[in-house]
Amino acid sequence: MEQPWTHTTVLLQEAVDALFPDATHTAGTYVDATFGRGGHARAILARLGPTGRLIAFDKDAEAVAEAARIEDARFSIRHQGFRDLGELPPSSVAGLLMDLGISSPQIDNPARGFSFRFDGPLDMRMDTTRGESVSEWLATAEQQQIAEVIRDYGEERFAVQIAKAIVARRQERGPISTTAELAELVAGTVKTREQGQNPATRTFQAFRIFINAELEELQQALEASLTVLQPQGRLAVISFHSLEDRIVKQFIAQHSKEVYDRRAPFAAPKAMKLKALARIKPSKAEVAGNPRSRSAILRVAERTAEGS
Repeated sequence: MEQPWTHTTVLLQEAVDALFPDATHTAGTYVDATFGRGGHARAILARLGPTGRLIAFDKDAEAVAEAARIEDARFSIRHQGFRDLGELPPSSVAGLLMDLGISSPQIDNPARGFSFRFDGPLDMRMDTTRGESVSEWLATAEQQQIAEVIRDYGEERFAVQIAKAIVARRQERGPISTTAELAELVAGTVKTREQGQNPATRTFQAFRIFINAELEELQQALEASLTVLQPQGRLAVISFHSLEDRIVKQFIAQHSKEVYDRRAPFAAPKAMKLKALARIKPSKAEVAGNPRSRSAILRVAERTAEGS
């Protein structure tokens, strides 16, 4: 019998409200760039009128299978990462949502290899149909590259020590192949850690971000949003750690100000492309009911007509 992995959608009402500024915005094309298990998608469909349309993206084949359960002519799913948003027609999207967190079924299923809490193959790929797993990468990666990944994507101060331990283990007993092996090695290397945090937390985060090129994909998707969003179209992005949120924050800030050309001081400034609208955190009640939501931040912006 298949395990019924469950998922609680974070900032569900807040994110959907951000896409629909008022009751008249029920037509047009909306995009759920990270379908996951469809919590946001189903709520968007509930808001859409009969002529509305929702296009979803997801790299995870399991997410695509879940999407097939939605029987709604207004809905379609693409088995693609949201880096491919730019394939949509220019100025065709009324609202775009990116939920950057991994879903609970991905975390809780040991076979996916995302969590140090369960022993399973050290995989961590969002799309298991392509690319190499973390264990395959660690089998050949050089110590310096491993250390850079752990430092840059995990903000781990013991990155060099962990990388040395991984390479030493590989030389002595062969490559690491399971999540339990990696978690045990990191725990034996990292002697101090913040209270309540597993020593392997930052390393697992780093390898997941790296193997899925998550930050690069986010940057590409944000840039594509400027092209596909129509004037007054809404952009809503939910991030779960500082690296993601920093990229989103800086992107919105960069495009929410007029740009002056210093070589032509008397020329009119280049109009801003976005208008920053909101920064929203989960309520105390949501965090109490779903602790995984505690680090979430929703940032909302609107595409301007002037910067088109």
